[in-house]
Amino acid sequence: MRVVIADDSMLFREGLAGLLEARGLTVVAQVGDADQLIQAVGTLRPDLVLVDIRMPPTHTNEGLIAAAQLRSRHPYAGVIVLSHHVETAHAAQLLADPPRGVGYLLKDRVTDLDEFVDAIRRVGAGGSVIDPDIVARLLNRMRADDPLAALTPRERQVLGLMAEGRSNRAIGGLLFLTAKTVETHVARIFTKLGLPPAPSDHRRVLAVITYLRTRDGSTAQ
Repeated sequence: MRVVIADDSMLFREGLAGLLEARGLTVVAQVGDADQLIQAVGTLRPDLVLVDIRMPPTHTNEGLIAAAQLRSRHPYAGVIVLSHHVETAHAAQLLADPPRGVGYLLKDRVTDLDEFVDAIRRVGAGGSVIDPDIVARLLNRMRADDPLAALTPRERQVLGLMAEGRSNRAIGGLLFLTAKTVETHVARIFTKLGLPPAPSDHRRVLAVITYLRTRDGSTAQ
């Protein structure tokens, strides 16, 4: 497997290249910025690219932008983005496209060389590898972004029927609940969705709007 390493730290590049070469991989280029990376991949056509998420000149997301460009221009090459820290926004952006031949790993994983080389081979073969710490953060972020996440299954049922225009009495008949029980569910829905009583707001309508937006996927970004 032919690999290109992109990192602004020469010591990290040299050390990683030596480790990979010792495991039978061929490092065809080492580069220090995103422009050099794009050029090297276009010329050398490697099987896989390892790129730091923070690259010169601003050390923010140049590596991530380069990774997206490479996935678009050179889909034959696997891309693994490396980061010192868990950055869920960057991970979500990288994984927005079909996760084939892509990886996002923390640099700490490099210390477990067997695991790291296995990840490289899997991504190079078209698979995907996401750091477990990043997966956990992404799941927590998804739960935090979902306004319905705090609702129980029964409360979701009640809200769904509210969205169909059903009255409390009709909801009770459909779910075999007493009117008082339905009222309790509705009150809890308002509380969990952050809809306190207000003379200028119709909480039932606002709750339904929240439900419909979430179903359409427009709020969970």
